[in-house]
Amino acid sequence: MDRRKALKNMGLAMGYSVATPTLISLMQSCKGEVALEWTPDFFTQDEGAALTKLVDIILPKTDTPSASEVQVHIFIDRFVDQVMEKKEQDFTKMSMAHFLEKALTDSGKGKAGDLSSEDLEPVLAEALKVTKADEMKNLEAVQQYNEAMAEGKEASLDNAVSRFAFAKSLRDITIWGYKTSEYVGEQVLEYLPVPGEYIGCGDVNELTGGKAWSL
Repeated sequence: MDRRKALKNMGLAMGYSVATPTLISLMQSCKGEVALEWTPDFFTQDEGAALTKLVDIILPKTDTPSASEVQVHIFIDRFVDQVMEKKEQDFTKMSMAHFLEKALTDSGKGKAGDLSSEDLEPVLAEALKVTKADEMKNLEAVQQYNEAMAEGKEASLDNAVSRFAFAKSLRDITIWGYKTSEYVGEQVLEYLPVPGEYIGCGDVNELTGGKAWSL
């Protein structure tokens, strides 16, 4: 698949909503940082190392940079830390722990920081390889779990469902963060820094060559 073409035509429909100034601030704060010197704000150092590999499994380097090359892993860490509510942070921690536990068990390794892309990729693929019917069941189970937790009730979630929830959320936010990065915004999507004439109803193929607008 031509990822550049896919990104040009992909709409922002990942289920996340955040005020534009906040999002721009998060993205700008990631610019110029070197991944090797990155210290996560929310995740542990080992979790951050695994996260960096996972985003590159989802969006590896092709004719466009990999996800980590445009600092998507840093964006995700700061989004979870600065934007998510406490209950969402707790769920992220819990589901990520089940995901990494599976990878550690399968690989025989002792800590998440030692996991390689080869260790993580099959766990990610398995978590996301569900039928539409099973996906709906999983999402319903996650909703019921979150509702029970919000009401202060005892709640548990199947480990496989937890891994699915983490993998799906990570895939969605990785694509979203990638599309929001400066490189993709200016080099892949249609970018117009100084807006001009407003055309309410125009053919996108005529106006932008079929590319989605960056902003």
